[in-house]
Amino acid sequence: MSILVALDRLHLQAKQNEWLRYFAIFNRIALAIGFFAGGMVKIVGERFASGLSVKHPMGSYLEALHHTGYYYTFIGVLQVAAAILLLIPRTVLLGALIYFPIILNIFVLSFAVRFDGSLFTSPLMVISNLFLLCWHYDRLKYVLPFKHPAIDAAAAKPERISNKFPVLFFAGVVATVIFFLFIAANLYDIKPYNSFVDCKKQFIGTNRTTAGDAFCDCIHNNGQQLDSCLDKYNKAPNDKPLR
Repeated sequence: MSILVALDRLHLQAKQNEWLRYFAIFNRIALAIGFFAGGMVKIVGERFASGLSVKHPMGSYLEALHHTGYYYTFIGVLQVAAAILLLIPRTVLLGALIYFPIILNIFVLSFAVRFDGSLFTSPLMVISNLFLLCWHYDRLKYVLPFKHPAIDAAAAKPERISNKFPVLFFAGVVATVIFFLFIAANLYDIKPYNSFVDCKKQFIGTNRTTAGDAFCDCIHNNGQQLDSCLDKYNKAPNDKPLR
C-alpha cells in the first residue's frame, strides 16, 4: 500500500469520528473570531492595539502599518474574508488557505519582537490552521505535487460515523497547549513587555536591576531597536553588592 493511500485511509478514519468533527468546527469558529475582530479594526481605520506605545517594537510596527493607507485596509479585508469563509462549510478550505500566510506572518513577527501579547496565541492559531488544512486533505491533495492513485480505495468505503472519544489525540491537544504556554513564559529571559512598568518588574529581585531599568528605558522611552537594547543590556555590569 502506497503512502498516499495510507494517508487517504487515515484521513477517512479521522473524518468518520464525531468528536474530531466537533473539534474541526471549534477550530473554524475560534479562528474566525480571532480574525474577524482584528480585521474589522483595520477596515474601520483604527490602529490595532492602540494602547501599545509607538516606541515599543510591536507598537512601532503597528503604527507604521497603520500609515500604509489602503494596504492596511486590504489586510483587514483579507482577515474578515478568511473568517467568513471559515464559517461556511463549502468554503472552509479557501478560508484556511487565505488565513495561513497571514497568521504565519503574525507568528514569526510575535517571536521576532518578543511580543508578550501573542507569544502564546499565535503558534496555537498556526497549528489550528494546519489542522483545518489537514482536515480537508481530501480536497487539498489535488493541488499538491504528488501523483495520486486513479482509484482511491479508501474513499470507496462507505462512511461510518464513530462516537469513540480519541483520547490520545485530545491528550496531544492538551499537551500542545501546555507546551506553548511554557514556551511563552520561559523562552526569553528578557522581554520588552507592553509597558515600562511591566518591563521593570521582570528584574525585581535580580542583580540586573540597573541594567534592566536601562533596557526598559531603551525600549519604552527611547524607542530603540530591540536587538540594540538587548546588546546594551548584555554588556552592562551586574548591580554592585550592598556593603
